Amino acid sequence: MVVDVETTGLDAEHDRVISFAAVPIDRGRIVAAATLYGLVNPGRSVPAETVVIHGIREADLADAPAAPGALQPLAAALRGRVPVAHAAFVERAFLTGPLRKLGTRLPRHIVDTADLYRLWKLECGEPDPGLTNLGDVAAALGLPAHRRHHAMGDALTTAQCFLVLATHLAAGGRGTVGRLRTAGTALANARTFGTL
Repeated sequence: MVVDVETTGLDAEHDRVISFAAVPIDRGRIVAAATLYGLVNPGRSVPAETVVIHGIREADLADAPAAPGALQPLAAALRGRVPVAHAAFVERAFLTGPLRKLGTRLPRHIVDTADLYRLWKLECGEPDPGLTNLGDVAAALGLPAHRRHHAMGDALTTAQCFLVLATHLAAGGRGTVGRLRTAGTALANARTFGTL
């Protein structure tokens, strides 16, 4: 299940989720009919500098439910699924608390397409590109970037990137979900020991 959130900022202590999306992947296919999107009223003002990025105004959120209740559909969709996100530390930081209040926990390992991309580049014999933004990863893979900085657009782009990267990494023996979930560990080992 690919997950993406948009927030009022990047400080998880003070900022809040204002939109979320989930795109299920079953048997290597995106299940478009089961996608999920929602708005979340943060209970505070939305800074103008973030409105420029994601386009979500306070007026758009006025009738939206507040967290954690607004995230109930996402919590239900995640049960029994392996989460996938790009730069997953953002989703972990912003979703852990609200989902815990709903009785759901994110797994310890989330498949992170940012890590998968780095791992794939290393396996191709290229230097570690570091944290690469989603649009650049999509471009490097020859994929479109759907409506950037919109939770549904980014979730769909991430889903497509995941499928391509998983296919490439499968050729190198890293195609199982378990191995994809631990790509961050493989990257740390590569930096420390020079091996994959």
